[in-house]
Amino acid sequence: MNDNALARYRARITARLAEIDEEDARGREGQETVALDQQAIGRLSRQDALQSQAMARATHARRDIERRRLRAALDRIDDGEFGYCEDCGEEIAPARLELDPGTTRCISCASG
Repeated sequence: MNDNALARYRARITARLAEIDEEDARGREGQETVALDQQAIGRLSRQDALQSQAMARATHARRDIERRRLRAALDRIDDGEFGYCEDCGEEIAPARLELDPGTTRCISCASG
């Protein structure tokens, strides 16, 4: 893969990591502990708040997974391994990398 393509992937990955950090900052409030005081909020409202909290934590966990995958992709760029399948060593199709720059496997290995 040429240097221009790698620079483009690096910029795209870095931009997505910044977006994830912004999403985390906005989602922190939803992960805060729900008050047990049923005088302050009703029982159903508390259940809604607990459900919202669980969803916010699950979303945060998905962002953490994506963040780790993207940071690993940056490491592969630095190591000269980006764009090659971790299973068979063949090049990963550029269209697949465009769709998901964090992917580590070619379509044949991913589907097999």
